[in-house]
Amino acid sequence: MTDQIQSEAPLQRIVLTGFMGSGKTTVGPLVAARLGWTFLDVDDVIEAEAGVPITEIFALHGEAGFREREHATIARLAAADALVLALGGGAIETSATRTLLLASPGTLLVHLEVELATTLARCRGTEHTRPILADQANLAGRYERRLPLYRAAHVSIPVDEQTPEQVVDAVLDAAGLS
Repeated sequence: MTDQIQSEAPLQRIVLTGFMGSGKTTVGPLVAARLGWTFLDVDDVIEAEAGVPITEIFALHGEAGFREREHATIARLAAADALVLALGGGAIETSATRTLLLASPGTLLVHLEVELATTLARCRGTEHTRPILADQANLAGRYERRLPLYRAAHVSIPVDEQTPEQVVDAVLDAAGLS
C-alpha cells in the first residue's frame, strides 16, 4: 500500500499511531532527524495552545470536547510538509481523524504495534500522568478496542523487541525512504 500512496503524491508526512508505550514520542524525533523533517507530538501542541495540561482539558470539556480539539489540531498539522507527527493513543478512535490520515495524499500512517504487557512494563511509574494505568481491566478493554483501529493504518510495525533505532529503520523502510 505504501507504493500506492507514494505514486499518488510524494511522501510529505509520516504519522505515528499506537497504544501508550509503543514509542511514538521516542521514535518520532529520531525519524524526523534522519529525514531532516520537523517532529511534533499532537498532545504537546494541544497543551501549548490551550495553556493547560490535557488532563485539565478532559476535566473542563470531557473526552468529547478534547477529541474535537484533537481532531482539529491533527487536521491542521497534517497539512504541513516534511513532518513526523505523533498522535495521542486515543486519536485513532475518532473516525474523522482516521479517514483524514488514511486518505490524505502524501501521508503515511504508521502503527507502532505493542503488546499490552510491553505497555505496562514501559509505562510503569507514569501512573500520575496516565491514570488509566491503575485500572488494568479498563486498560485492557481500551487496548482491545483500539487495536483493530490502529491496524487500519497503512502499515503496522511490531515494536516490542525492537530498539528505537530498529523501529526507525522499519519506519523508513515502510516509507520507502531508507
